[in-house]
Amino acid sequence: MANTEYDVAIIGAGSGGYIAAIRAGQLGLSVACIEGNAYADPRGEPRPGGTCLNVGCIPSKALLASSHLYDQIVHRAAEHGILTENPAVNVGKMIDRKDGVVTNMTKGIEYLFKKNKVDFLKAQAKFAGKVGDDYVLELSGAGATSRINAKNIIIASGSKPRQLPAVVIDNEVICDNVGALKFDEIPKRLCIVGAGVIGLELGSVWRRLGSEVTLIDAMAEFLPAADPAVAKEMLKAMTSQGLKFALGISIERIERTPDGAMVSYRDRAGARVDLAADKVIVAIGRVPSTDGLALDSIGLQLDDRGFIPVDERCKTALPNVFAIGDVVRGPMLAHKASEEGVMVCEIIAGQAGHVNYGAIPFVIYTNPEAAWVGKTEQELIREGRAFKSGQFPFSANGRALGHGETEGFVKVLADAASDMVLGVHIVSSAASEMIGEAAMALEFHASSEDIARICHAHPTLYEAVREASLAVDNRALNI
Repeated sequence: MANTEYDVAIIGAGSGGYIAAIRAGQLGLSVACIEGNAYADPRGEPRPGGTCLNVGCIPSKALLASSHLYDQIVHRAAEHGILTENPAVNVGKMIDRKDGVVTNMTKGIEYLFKKNKVDFLKAQAKFAGKVGDDYVLELSGAGATSRINAKNIIIASGSKPRQLPAVVIDNEVICDNVGALKFDEIPKRLCIVGAGVIGLELGSVWRRLGSEVTLIDAMAEFLPAADPAVAKEMLKAMTSQGLKFALGISIERIERTPDGAMVSYRDRAGARVDLAADKVIVAIGRVPSTDGLALDSIGLQLDDRGFIPVDERCKTALPNVFAIGDVVRGPMLAHKASEEGVMVCEIIAGQAGHVNYGAIPFVIYTNPEAAWVGKTEQELIREGRAFKSGQFPFSANGRALGHGETEGFVKVLADAASDMVLGVHIVSSAASEMIGEAAMALEFHASSEDIARICHAHPTLYEAVREASLAVDNRALNI
């Protein structure tokens, strides 16, 4: 440990914490970033990146890429005149590749820490009171304890998987997101509890590789937070790929058996269903991770949902204590946490930090992908706001036809009077990349006319954003 007194101490080196640390270093602040979770480090040492990099966003996208490539070879290559014979999957090599991607990125973060003079402290941190205006953190790790002082604290301790009562997660047969990313073989029968983003992405990985995948969810609606058009299109696409869904269910028990696991639930009609599976993934969301921080030692209270209360600038009720990312209100998204980290450090440095929570994009990385930013149609209806809508299908897009991936559409919602863009919703093989234009449109309060008047390159998928914007006023050119 290089110092014992810092301008900023950040608890957690995940998507919010490590970005905050780098920005603090850029601003000339002395900064410590503290992480005690070893994740899957082969040396057993704490590593940066948090859930997203180590056991979430990045490894799951690596597996999605591998499984998508296999699926294309098996099911799509022939239509391009590419002949293959007996393709096979080496699951071990696929997992090794995923682990290699993660390791390279964690090393990259440690390099960025050094570049920006961030002290990366590999330890568990908890509050130990105050000394004058400084907060004291007690660090424990490698069999030793120490203390540091900091003028400002940023709590970025992230989240952990939500648990089902009386269900034992062993990460061998009954798994959370950690175990789901390290299967050593393709399960013949896979049950996923939770048909949200994580469930759909992991279900897609293993369905493409040959698993029989059933997703069950207590919610009666599929993707209730998405625009209805997106939810409808995604359910159709996922079902056509062989994913099975049971919605509106009530779980009774999940138990390990000699052959795998048994999932017992009541269906929407109340009938008992016993579903045998080789593997079970529990993906019912996440909860804030504040255990062990000793928040009571500084008088910081949690709300009734376990979150740390903050204002719009991520300030807690205590002076110079901030909280960002999954431990505070708002969507549990890596990029939201990162933006909050940047904002907070700029505020600490005396600048005007800012996050526009109305322009944070959401993405589901299946194939097709789903992405949206801004308001959904049902939100606008609830608000009583008059709006107009334009939609354009990828079946009429030349690039999509060339790729042979014509599922989906772009939908633009605009204010009925001002024409200001209120929301953009995309289902496409490249929705995650196209949503950036939409986020920029919302950030700069663009109208649908503004997007429609921008020259879009041809042939491209993102031309559909322009066509949907034109369709807002019933003047799409290619349909």
